[in-house]
Amino acid sequence: MAKEYDVVILGGGTGGYVAAIRASQLGLKTAVVEKGKLGGTCLHAGCIPSKALLRSAEVYAQTKNGEAFGVIADGVRLDFAKVQARKAAIVEQLHKGVQHLMKKGKIDVYAGTGRLLGPSIFSPLPGTVSVEMNDGSENEMLVPKFVVIATGSRPRTLPGLEPDGEFVMTSDEALQMVTLPSSILIVGGGVIGMEWASMLNDFGVDVTVLEYADRILPTEDEDVSKEMEKLLRRRGVNIVTGARVLAETLEKGNGVTIQAEHQGERKTFAADKMLVSVGRQANIEGIGLENTDIVIEKGYIQTNEFGQTKEAHIYAIGDVIGGLQLAHVAAHEGIVAIEHLAGHNPAPIDYTMVPRCIYTRPEAAAVGLTEQEAKAKGYDVKVGKFPFKAIGKALVFGEAEGFVKLIADRNTDDLLGVHMVGPHVTDLISEAGLARVLDAAPWEIAHAIHPHPTLSEAMAEAALAVDGKAIHF
Repeated sequence: MAKEYDVVILGGGTGGYVAAIRASQLGLKTAVVEKGKLGGTCLHAGCIPSKALLRSAEVYAQTKNGEAFGVIADGVRLDFAKVQARKAAIVEQLHKGVQHLMKKGKIDVYAGTGRLLGPSIFSPLPGTVSVEMNDGSENEMLVPKFVVIATGSRPRTLPGLEPDGEFVMTSDEALQMVTLPSSILIVGGGVIGMEWASMLNDFGVDVTVLEYADRILPTEDEDVSKEMEKLLRRRGVNIVTGARVLAETLEKGNGVTIQAEHQGERKTFAADKMLVSVGRQANIEGIGLENTDIVIEKGYIQTNEFGQTKEAHIYAIGDVIGGLQLAHVAAHEGIVAIEHLAGHNPAPIDYTMVPRCIYTRPEAAAVGLTEQEAKAKGYDVKVGKFPFKAIGKALVFGEAEGFVKLIADRNTDDLLGVHMVGPHVTDLISEAGLARVLDAAPWEIAHAIHPHPTLSEAMAEAALAVDGKAIHF
């Protein structure tokens, strides 16, 4: 017997479960279909487990360097099994929290694979959802007024460099490592690749990064890329940019070897294992899109600014629509989609307002345009930059590398972008995000009194520096 709902959401990841909660708050009868675990990639194979490992790596590195703080810790050693156990415990606690939220919102959860059907006896429009249940029981038939597709993404692979469970990994397999390799080749110097490079280096692994572009973190501000490369090289990470990996030369056996074209010649690189980190691709297969008029371009579902597809009653959010593939973006897209289908008037997301975070050591974070993007758009820019080495709290922390950089329009004083490298900048970036939302000018940021001694003083000083008024540098 078919079950009727106001909204059925395909996928229980961050975007999906947040959308479900908002729908429940609006009084909509809601169901979530999830073939894996609630929380999706972010909770089980992305944000949370990777940051748990990064934190353990950071503590390990700090402990080994404790003598600089007058703390002598002899015989420091790493128990990677306990590192993984801690990660698993954090994930499980948060997983139970999401399950509780579903019960609290009276949201029905179907453990299975959902597939969109075409027009049928249940509905004259495509969108009835057939759920193949994980437990093998009879398929459930769900008839919603609206559907939200939130099926997420998976690591992209390269032909010839597919994961094999032993020598070649994506981040999915790397998160499940039982033991650490002594050396690793990381193909891809984007955000995920550099987070793994930083983490594994802190764990004592010999790391080499092969990046095709002429700089790591190629989508970030050039100053951020240069600073991050300098600091990671100083820690011993071997970074090779402008490297075209030749997948057909991969050899596996006693570790891995592969060749790459670099500066006009072929070079050979070898390590115990390889991590391929070249982006993510949308999970759009096997969910019945062929039974609809939904448009796919370059592997992503096309939507309007509210997440609405060509089928007006079907929405899509998160990684399946491309753009900024970030958990907090998916969550906000989910809220916008639900409010729109419920007849409210939500503001579309301005993606230049979205903070971006990189959890390396030191961290990096940004919001808005890079200096290069601002100039390309025709802005006459003025820039304020302030180093953490001039901030007392950074020296107290023993983490004085990096800077805060503000970019403003010289003609209007509008804040165009903020970029940071340094201690805890993934937390500090929220002030910049709020400043962008409130259309604050640099002088207004500087006018807000920042407490001393704090890392946040770097934001105020960089804002002063935009007009050449920095006090402490």
